[in-house]
Amino acid sequence: MIIKQILGNKSNMDLTNLEIDYLELEWFETSKRIQSRTTVNGIPVSIKFLREGQYLSQGDILFRDDKKAIMINIRECEVIVVNPTSLLEMGTVCYEIGNKHAPLFIQNNQILIPFEEPLFKWLTASGYHPLKETRQLNNMLRSTQASHSHSHQHRNDYKQPIFNKIINLASKYSNEK
Repeated sequence: MIIKQILGNKSNMDLTNLEIDYLELEWFETSKRIQSRTTVNGIPVSIKFLREGQYLSQGDILFRDDKKAIMINIRECEVIVVNPTSLLEMGTVCYEIGNKHAPLFIQNNQILIPFEEPLFKWLTASGYHPLKETRQLNNMLRSTQASHSHSHQHRNDYKQPIFNKIINLASKYSNEK
């Protein structure tokens, strides 16, 4: 089966009375445009997205007929969890993690990063009190080209760079105090 587009998501599609088969992916596989996998029930699936910037999310529906649907399930993995105590701390932690080019997720006002021992130790030494947990990583923050000291360019996914958004939020929070 060849999949060229996402049909929708379980949050906005009626799947009543359908058998659900899951295509399980690791978090880092959700951004791959071309890949071949097998569903939990053994159906071979080839994903061939033509456009750049198409990302798979938890609950995305890849196939649907009158009997079954194939849905994305992102596997849980070990993560570092940081619970920032302020917007300024949120901005600082995000900036520092981004500066290390580590993937970054924000879910329920928590910062999640795929677990790496050196990063965990650095966050601990920096006083951020990270936790090691098992979680599902959804909706990775995608940075864009920003004004910083690196000499290379980042992908241009959104109109305003995440770096600028973080700095603006942190500045606003600092000015309110």
